[in-house]
Amino acid sequence: MSRKLCITAVDGQTGHLIAELLLTDEHFSKKISSLSGLALDPNNENCKLLKKLGATIVPHKPGKEREMVKTLKGIGADTICLIPPAHHDKYDITAELVSAAKKANVQNVCFLSSAGCDLADPTKQPRLREFIDLEALVMSSKGDTTTATGHSPVVIRAGFYAENLLLYAPQAQHEGKLPLPIGHNHKFAPIALGDVAKVAAHVLSGHGPHGFDNKHRGQLITLTGPMLAAGEELATAASQALDVPMEFEDISAAEAKRVLKRQADSDDSEKQYLLEYYQLVKAGKTNYISTLAFHDITHEHPQELTDFFKTYAQEFSPAKRRKTTK
Repeated sequence: MSRKLCITAVDGQTGHLIAELLLTDEHFSKKISSLSGLALDPNNENCKLLKKLGATIVPHKPGKEREMVKTLKGIGADTICLIPPAHHDKYDITAELVSAAKKANVQNVCFLSSAGCDLADPTKQPRLREFIDLEALVMSSKGDTTTATGHSPVVIRAGFYAENLLLYAPQAQHEGKLPLPIGHNHKFAPIALGDVAKVAAHVLSGHGPHGFDNKHRGQLITLTGPMLAAGEELATAASQALDVPMEFEDISAAEAKRVLKRQADSDDSEKQYLLEYYQLVKAGKTNYISTLAFHDITHEHPQELTDFFKTYAQEFSPAKRRKTTK
């Protein structure tokens, strides 16, 4: 049975990359009959590229749940990948999508959550903690006999995206520094966005007698990169990959906020999410790796930090900065 898939937030980087992989990799594309993408900004470049690849782009208008139910039924979606959008009303928008999917009887639901949300303090890290509440909404359908939704759920908790480090490329280029407010004592394991997309693509295209492949169905999947790194180790990985000196600079939360305001063009809620994640790192709540699920699902090894920096060498290390020797 070929899958009719709907992915939300395809105007964002995560949704776009998952959809692109599903459409361009034959291993996945042959298992999907149609792919529709919901987008708050259906005219952006990500959506235009997906449309060229064969996706149907559907404008997403929050606040009209009845219309969203009608849209999902019109698509004929049997599977939905729920990705909370980069928006200050992220919780309300996603909660409405969860409810609409339930009313539309979408059988298979894959929710993209955040690693660390279970360790977040709701008063100190509310943007992180709201993922727990959204997970609860998704999973609450499991025991509801009035809907097919919840019969085949998967939750993916993705760790800190390594691509977030690109926000500090200006400092890396001009000063040879990676400025992060994470202190010197604790570590985290950044994961490449492409690796998260791989796992999601395997889950979304997998088939079993009850919806998703039985290997995935019902799983809570936590994903991190393969290397635990403190700030200095992050800089060392960058130095080795780029063949230029790179240093870690521990900055204050206030300075980190100013840097993000100056250099990140994302929604303020996403900037707040990053600042809250840095708080978790500094508090020692991210001192772990979780790669077994990645290995089991993809039969591959997640991207190493050095390979990440090599991939983005042009962004981090311009020609005018060369490694010097004494």
